[in-house]
Parts: sequence; structure tokens; C-alpha cells
Amino acid sequence: MGIIKVNNIKVYAYHGCLEEEAKIGSWYRVDVEVKANLKKSSRTDDLSDTVDYVHLNHIVKEEMNVRSKLLEEVAQRILNRFFKEIKLLRKATVAVSKINPPIGGNVEEVVVVLTKKR
Repeated sequence: MGIIKVNNIKVYAYHGCLEEEAKIGSWYRVDVEVKANLKKSSRTDDLSDTVDYVHLNHIVKEEMNVRSKLLEEVAQRILNRFFKEIKLLRKATVAVSKINPPIGGNVEEVVVVLTKKR
């Protein structure tokens, strides 16, 4: 078993329960960690034998472009796509962070972390 991480994917999106968030948007950060059997790819040096982190990044960006009220829903959609499209995955964790959330006060970020296993 091995781990592939894609950290600090920055996306400007329009998630949130407030109407202003839908109009103005804000910055988000997404961190991904996936577990898969990487023994074959470590021997073959072939992209088709591993989890392509370009594919992971593509899924994150596409799902972040679909507006949601809750970060939980966004993270779950990302996980669902990972497991639907990448058969090699055994476990994945997605952290979606809203940078400078409009919650009144000096808050750097709010983070939702979800994990899914096959």
C-alpha cells in the first residue's frame, strides 16, 4: 500500500449558504490523500499502473466549480468521483478549506475533512 498526496489545490469558487457567497465567491484550498497499491507502478514506471495525480486535480477542480451550500457536500462529491473513476483506490481523504470565511471574527479558515474506503 502507498500514499499519494496532492496538497494546496487553490480554487476560487462560490460555495456557502449566504447569498453574497454565491455572488462574490471566495478562495478555497483542497488537500487530497489517496491510498492504493503502488507496488506495480514502482516497478514498471508506467503511469497506467498508478493513481494519476493530474486526474485527481482535474476532478477536484471540476467539482469545486459546482456550487454547493455546504463544504461537506463538495467533499463527498469529490470522493464519489474518485472512487467511480479510479479503480485502484482503496481509501481517500479530502479536506476542503474555505479561506477567510464570513463568520464574523478573525478566522483564517474553516476545514471539512471526509474519508471514504472501498
